[in-house]
Amino acid sequence: MKLFYRVLMHLLVGIVVILIGWAVVFYMGIMEEINDEVDDSLEDYTEMIITRSLAGKELPAHDSGSNNQYYLREVESSYALSRNAISYRDSMVYISEKKETEPARILTTIFKDKEGKFYEVAVYTPTIEKKDLKEAIFQLLVGLFISLLVAILLINVWVFRRSMKPFYRLLDWLDKSRLGKQNPPLDNPTHTTEFRRLNEAVVRYATHSEEVFEQQKQFIGNASHELQTPLAICQNRLEMLMEDENLSESQMEEILKTYQTLEYVSKLNKSLLLLSKIDNSQFVETSEICINEVLHRYLEDYQEVYDYRSIQLTLEEKGEFRIGMNGTLAVVLVTNLLKNAFVHNVDKGIIRIEITPESFCFQNTGGDEALDEKRIFERFYQGAKKKEGSTGLGLAIVHAVCRQYHLNISYRFLDNRHCFEIYR
Repeated sequence: MKLFYRVLMHLLVGIVVILIGWAVVFYMGIMEEINDEVDDSLEDYTEMIITRSLAGKELPAHDSGSNNQYYLREVESSYALSRNAISYRDSMVYISEKKETEPARILTTIFKDKEGKFYEVAVYTPTIEKKDLKEAIFQLLVGLFISLLVAILLINVWVFRRSMKPFYRLLDWLDKSRLGKQNPPLDNPTHTTEFRRLNEAVVRYATHSEEVFEQQKQFIGNASHELQTPLAICQNRLEMLMEDENLSESQMEEILKTYQTLEYVSKLNKSLLLLSKIDNSQFVETSEICINEVLHRYLEDYQEVYDYRSIQLTLEEKGEFRIGMNGTLAVVLVTNLLKNAFVHNVDKGIIRIEITPESFCFQNTGGDEALDEKRIFERFYQGAKKKEGSTGLGLAIVHAVCRQYHLNISYRFLDNRHCFEIYR
């Protein structure tokens, strides 16, 4: 998830929780204030009734035809002592004249006259329709809630994008930068101290990486060429030595073994150099390549070389696989897959190649067991049976080329065949 959306999500959750809490407190505060005002008027009216009753004066009418009424009755001392001195409650009162119920706030209290008799007085006064009030407050709060939420989010989005602009500019520069290429200088002015320090650190480490990369390229190239020359000299001398007719058979065998070892080391050196160049993105020139054409160019040569093994090859083309890549690497990709299919095959085996506009697949018979899918593209991995003369770098090179051009490569063992598929 992007940083912007993660921050926005956390902010949204926090704002929602705060606003819901505020809405609950707001509603409870309003209801408390309304009840407090109504209770004050109830207390005044109750006090007047009790005062008149104790003074023997005429009391007002019990029922005014509305929910503004009172009831006064004598009660037993046991009942009076078991009740609270004063209590408040909300209730619905039936108005006989209107033949309907209306909300009322009721105060109930107990008092005793001079003769020691206990009386209970219950005073009713009209109050608001709390259900309607809840709905009205809810609607108003929802409207206010949404308005505030949208306003806060829009302000935060604007502030976040404006504040994080240097960060995203730096991220874009890093994403476009490539080692070994001429990258534009970082143009990211900012007054924020942290972003300015981040810019300086990134430029510092990018410059250091470029220097190390150039040193590594130079070292690898020099080391490869320095190794290749003495290896070639040694091979030439051994070839000249093998032409000596005075050598015994045992000496000839030892020289041949040494020559094969040097040949293997030379091949290994070239493969490692190629891998290093691919990993360092030194093949910068690209053009549109048709894999079908590359395959046809080298297929006949490999068939001739391995014709003695009687391997049956089938090519099925369902379209052209075209991709923008370096021509040399396209040849490396195809020839390594071809060589792998022939070298690790069995006599009178099968090779089947299928090409579509979105993928191409090499299938070949070989070992009776599947290879380790997690290690098949590792360097020097050859499975349980190592092939003589193989460096174990062919599939590693194929994997490196695919990674360079964002292609996917997969291995599976299907119908007793090893299948390598490359797709977009």
